[in-house]
Amino acid sequence: MIQILLAAILGYLIGSIPTGYIIVRLKTGQDIRKIGSGSTGATNVKRVLGKKWFFIVMFLDALKGAIPVVLAIVFLKAYAQYGVTPVIAAISVLLGHSKSIFLKFTGGKSVASGVGTILALCFPAGICIALIWGIITYISKYVSLGSIIALALSPLLMFIFKQPAGYIVYCAIGAVYIIWLHRENIKRLLKGEENKVRE
Repeated sequence: MIQILLAAILGYLIGSIPTGYIIVRLKTGQDIRKIGSGSTGATNVKRVLGKKWFFIVMFLDALKGAIPVVLAIVFLKAYAQYGVTPVIAAISVLLGHSKSIFLKFTGGKSVASGVGTILALCFPAGICIALIWGIITYISKYVSLGSIIALALSPLLMFIFKQPAGYIVYCAIGAVYIIWLHRENIKRLLKGEENKVRE
């Protein structure tokens, strides 16, 4: 139980590091939560700082998703055969990113951080998800659509790559949570009002 608690705390605190908020605040003095969608994620950062910082924030958010999971795999061996501590760390990352303790429980939509956790759990599945996201986003011009579809397919990819049941269940829970965080985007997509990626 102590190892599970450590995995949860580690995942949540690292996930809570508001990279997009910090970068925008340092670069412009602005609060990213008061701009555009109000999210601290890479897509909203792009509205303020451009494409370069979109990719930087995305990479940093993915990294902060991967680090707690890797640490849990390496150092927290409780129920290792079921993948319990890495999954607890991964779930906590999603909660930390979207409900950051450092930003009064506001944050982003956990897509990049979620992909980072999956890369740490199963690198081939994470790469496939990143490719699916990239292809759908490129074709449709909707970042949100790429995110929703890619994460929705994550449990299937974990199954295809013969990962533990705990990893598959995590991806299913994570996908539902991230899709729920995108509920306003889904409404705008259905109405044809969602913002497209700039050409």
